[in-house]
Amino acid sequence: MEYVTLGKTGLRVSRMGLGGIPIQRVGAAEAKALIDALEANGVNFIDSARGYSVSEELLGQALEGRRDKFVLATKTMSRDKEGMAKDIETSLKNFRTDYIDLYQVHNPTPQQLEQVCAPGGALEALLEAKAAGKVGHLGITAHSPETFRRALELDWVETVMFPYNIVESQGTELMEQAKKQDVGFINMKSLAGGAIEDARLAMRFVSSNPNVTVVLPGMFKPEEVAANAAAVADTSPLTEEELAKVDAMRKELGTAFCRRCNYCAPCTVGIDIPNQFVFHGYLSRYGLQDWAKARYGALKAHAGDCVACGACEERCPYQLPIREMLKKVAADFGM
Repeated sequence: MEYVTLGKTGLRVSRMGLGGIPIQRVGAAEAKALIDALEANGVNFIDSARGYSVSEELLGQALEGRRDKFVLATKTMSRDKEGMAKDIETSLKNFRTDYIDLYQVHNPTPQQLEQVCAPGGALEALLEAKAAGKVGHLGITAHSPETFRRALELDWVETVMFPYNIVESQGTELMEQAKKQDVGFINMKSLAGGAIEDARLAMRFVSSNPNVTVVLPGMFKPEEVAANAAAVADTSPLTEEELAKVDAMRKELGTAFCRRCNYCAPCTVGIDIPNQFVFHGYLSRYGLQDWAKARYGALKAHAGDCVACGACEERCPYQLPIREMLKKVAADFGM
């Protein structure tokens, strides 16, 4: 495993880290096995979030007795001082630790970022926690280039987490600027929220960009850790065959696809919106009609139940036309 310096934080981290969203699917024993696999493969960077339900707690249990072997990051959507201070304490308790290496402001809009930095904003609590030794370094996560650009203008921002993958390159120039400013770039959505099936190619593509400091795939199985670590370790240039696959993926997916970030939730009528698109992808892209129809049919609510309220579209960081996309899903599945 290659180790790099995470921008101006000075932290030495593995080139590949763990994205903590999928760990919500497993129990304590499986979480421990996952951390065992990280340790065995030299992966020392772990990222979670207050919004990832039990992710922090499961990681805290699995890290007990070996906390010092890992660089721990998390994040919250609190924008004011009181909320941020409370979330920091909750994260410390969940992780069973007295310090968190990197605490991040989670996906603020440019307007919310102004609130974070204003008097009484979340930044005050972050700086106090940093002075008290509870938090080591500060960062921002973002889905919009506007927030990324604004983050690079703030002297307290030491890292930025942003999507970058085979089909999403909207942050390329900002990534270059981040490197010039010694701001660590943490890559998320390396598989475009699951839309990219070829994980090895996805990992190789992302890690081949020198402006990416850390590649952060979401994982919950030990075998995923080994496979992704091997892909990141392969630093040979992409072959002509791989480049052709990259081009084909870009043509197939375009930009109007669900990244499964789940910010659209909750749906007012209980539709699991990301899974509607996952199963539709298997139906339309991979020809697994029977498999997709069986799993789609087992969902509690379906695309056809959409009442077109538009609440999901207001929350989607990618401005997807979710209501129209659900109409297509309903038409193809017949419900």
